[in-house]
Amino acid sequence: MVIISVEDNEDIRIDKYLAEKLDISRSKVQKLINEEKIIVNNKVVSNSYSVKIDDVIEVNDELDYNISVEAEDIPIDIVYEDDDLLIINKESGMVVHPAPGHYHGTLVNALLYLYPLNSGDKERPGIVHRLDKDTSGLMVVAKNEWTHEKLGEMISTKKVERKYLALVQGVIKHETGKIDAPIGRDSHNRQKMAVTDVHGKEAITHFKVLETFDNTSYIECILDTGRTHQIRVHMAYIGHPVLNDPLYGKGNCTEFGQMLHSYAIRFNHPRTGKELFFTVNPPEEFIKKLEELRKENKD
Repeated sequence: MVIISVEDNEDIRIDKYLAEKLDISRSKVQKLINEEKIIVNNKVVSNSYSVKIDDVIEVNDELDYNISVEAEDIPIDIVYEDDDLLIINKESGMVVHPAPGHYHGTLVNALLYLYPLNSGDKERPGIVHRLDKDTSGLMVVAKNEWTHEKLGEMISTKKVERKYLALVQGVIKHETGKIDAPIGRDSHNRQKMAVTDVHGKEAITHFKVLETFDNTSYIECILDTGRTHQIRVHMAYIGHPVLNDPLYGKGNCTEFGQMLHSYAIRFNHPRTGKELFFTVNPPEEFIKKLEELRKENKD
């Protein structure tokens, strides 16, 4: 499934728009539309439909199109490296791998400039797990197929511990908490995920409150599962959305994106068995906001 939010085109026939966007033939798009595999704003459309800004297009098909993933000289922060894997400190705003609408400037483009990665899918070589575009912090990348397979198994069996820091709206009145609520695609907005029993998958988030302020809480989160947007969805579900989250938050947002940071990762190296444990501080914007809250608390 591919989901596209129309941001830069208006009043263009959908078959022409998607042919250019997905780099597939116009006849292929028309065939998908006739088979009702392309939905716009949760509705079936015809080939003559003109796309509009803010349309959400859902393509329900295993698309047969080739993405040319190019190596690009983009600086990245490498925290650890050996012959099998890398641990990256991803900056907020960087997309992890190429996809429709994001073919350049991704972490994969940057990695291919430095390494001949050949593990995993051709569009996302080396990528074992993802972080959202505007979530910063630690990620592990596999350098070869053996490591990719082993790390994938370790993540699925909860042998890779990842801890996150977040600033969330409102004051959480409990020191710790566990959110056990299934997550699936939002039926009203296909760009979003939601807590739902309809095709929802198990999702468990543990949190600990580190500090509270007038209308904000500083928390640590640990995931038992790794669903799309999990922390963002779960915190919004309990009434404490991540601060500055443009999709699930409340109020005005700055350009920086949500205040969510993957600050710690711990696991045993799949080949040597040696424990690897790394932490990184949140980005400057996150720290600045935290310091502002602390200062306001003292005043």
